[in-house]
Amino acid sequence: MNEHYLYAPFETENGPTITNQIMVGSPVDKPRILLMGLPSRSFIDFQIWDFPGQVNFFDNSAYDAKEIFDTVGSLVFVIDAQDDYSDSLHRLQYTIVKAYQVNPNMTFEILIHKVDGLSDDYKDDIVRKMQEYLKDIDQEENISLLYHLTSIYDNSIYEAFSKIIQKLIRELPTLENLLNILRTNSGLEKAYLFDTLTKIYIATDSTPVEMDSYELPQSGCGPYTKDGYDETTLDELELSGHFEGTNVTCNTFNNDIEASSIIKLNNGDVLYMKEINSLLALICMIRGDNFKKHGLIDYNFQCFTSAVTELFKFSQKNE
Repeated sequence: MNEHYLYAPFETENGPTITNQIMVGSPVDKPRILLMGLPSRSFIDFQIWDFPGQVNFFDNSAYDAKEIFDTVGSLVFVIDAQDDYSDSLHRLQYTIVKAYQVNPNMTFEILIHKVDGLSDDYKDDIVRKMQEYLKDIDQEENISLLYHLTSIYDNSIYEAFSKIIQKLIRELPTLENLLNILRTNSGLEKAYLFDTLTKIYIATDSTPVEMDSYELPQSGCGPYTKDGYDETTLDELELSGHFEGTNVTCNTFNNDIEASSIIKLNNGDVLYMKEINSLLALICMIRGDNFKKHGLIDYNFQCFTSAVTELFKFSQKNE
């Protein structure tokens, strides 16, 4: 093992940090913050825990690292791109190696955050420097690291978490195959399956995801009421400069609302949304000429909805 893996990033010149003085006790004694836990309102049954960066969870006198990391699916490390991140890289390297020893099945994702306002060359330089610093982990430890450039001022944070979450979904290959079949047989440009609450897409077809083509479906995946889109969602679409008009329809069957919407864009393309259930929505980009076959598209959407429903029923039975 490279000797600089032994770096102790959680100690100061004056001795251990306060982290080492926190002993194991009840869950409230552990400095972790629940950011998201949405099993009852979201399709994505997961939780995001925020661990303060200065806390050393591998201090055996204070924490049980196996208890903390053994069931973790993904470890996400956030680095401020507009700050001096040299010390953060030391902590990142230490944390990855230690966590991998506990749970080699987890994925490691690095969010290079606050990249808004930075030039493309500067962004590339940041990624290159981090890859160079962490290359020993890739080569010696065979640990795969993925980097995401994110900002709160665009949809990059949603895009990053969509990719992170997809790795934790067992049904992803089947969902991608179903979306590919739907896209091919319906003349779609792009198809996404969104979690409507978090605005994270859990699957898409195999064509490349471009930020311009992703922002519209992501904006269109907003809160839905019994009368259609709420005002916030429509405002987001209108402010994007692509919104021309909307035709929202809601059909009620057995007291369940199956909502759909057709949003015509300035360039003639169509943003088509169809609810799978109260938690999932299928959102597609369709060229205006292809949308003339909307009867075929609606039929294929129904087939897709049935297939997705059966897929998750089967998965639940086999858990």
